[in-house]
Amino acid sequence: MSDVEKKVKLQRLSKGLGYEYQDIEHLKKALTHRSMGAKNNERLEFLGDSLVNFIIADVLYHQFNNISEGDLSRIRAFLVKGETLAKIGKEYSLSDFLMLGPGELKSGGYRRASIIADTVEAIIASVYEDGGLDACRQLVLRLYAERLQKLDPAMVGKDPKTRLQEVLQSNREALPEYTVISVNGPAHAQEFTVSCYVETLNRKFEAIATNRRKAEQLAAEEALSVLEEKS
Repeated sequence: MSDVEKKVKLQRLSKGLGYEYQDIEHLKKALTHRSMGAKNNERLEFLGDSLVNFIIADVLYHQFNNISEGDLSRIRAFLVKGETLAKIGKEYSLSDFLMLGPGELKSGGYRRASIIADTVEAIIASVYEDGGLDACRQLVLRLYAERLQKLDPAMVGKDPKTRLQEVLQSNREALPEYTVISVNGPAHAQEFTVSCYVETLNRKFEAIATNRRKAEQLAAEEALSVLEEKS
């Protein structure tokens, strides 16, 4: 790919992010993984982590006046965790723009959630470096716009079992019943099959995981999805 083509590609991402860089090299550095050499995005990632934590904390503080510090911390932790950042990165197709070394390319690093999440943080810092705090804040607000709009403070950041229980309790319905259906495989690599029975739906939801707790969470998550569709 020629330098002109690379620049056009960076400008396409810049447009998608809704921010016009004064120096597009800031974005290029944000997309450069450490496998490419010494000039990489690790320092930007460090800065971006602090920036996104600060900006999201500020937004939540002013958006929710009657929420305790503990609940604010729970919500912020959910919004800035790696899994959420990776989902945001995938929504912007960051895998198409990552600059990875041969080893990472070969191992499928462009699909790795941790790399995508780190890159989102680096991009946030690159906008701060290029345009200052206000531009950075506006970017974070765009990245999180839909999530902030749909945010349910009572539920966000809670695990599926807790959320399912609270939804059923709020409707004065019977609590879910969890049953271990089977445990298969050797001791060091067991698989647990668990069912979650929800009386109000008259249905069992099954899930398989490497431990009982995870299987219960997955089954509860499936039950929640069905409940939300019916609500």
